[in-house]
Amino acid sequence: MNFRHKTSIQIRFKDIDALGHVNNANHATYIESARVSYFDEVIGTDIDWEKSGLILARIEIDYKQPILLHDKLLVYTACTRIGSKSMELSHRLVKEAHGAETEMASGKSVVVTFNYAEKKAIEIPAEWVTKLKAYDGFSI
Repeated sequence: MNFRHKTSIQIRFKDIDALGHVNNANHATYIESARVSYFDEVIGTDIDWEKSGLILARIEIDYKQPILLHDKLLVYTACTRIGSKSMELSHRLVKEAHGAETEMASGKSVVVTFNYAEKKAIEIPAEWVTKLKAYDGFSI
């Protein structure tokens, strides 16, 4: 899988738990930041969030190693599936040190295109599908 999109994460002191590592709940926040950055880059920032947009339907995270306060953390994101109203993204949380990357966690999220006024899922705009396919280099 090609993880073209990369988001740098600033670990905050408040992210650290009593055991001295990033609390597991913060991984979802890091993935959220990466997801927003991914869509800004791939789809663009002209989404009218008052009318429609994306909502998170599902998230899963596999924890592999503890993340520490001073770790340089990156989140790689790629779209791995596009349906008619939803898409799946894969995420890799990696620590960068001494020119090497170590996977600390991985995850998947499913987002749904949603009309807020009508409170229902809607078809993914064709323009988005084209951009997603071109960016991540796969056919559906």
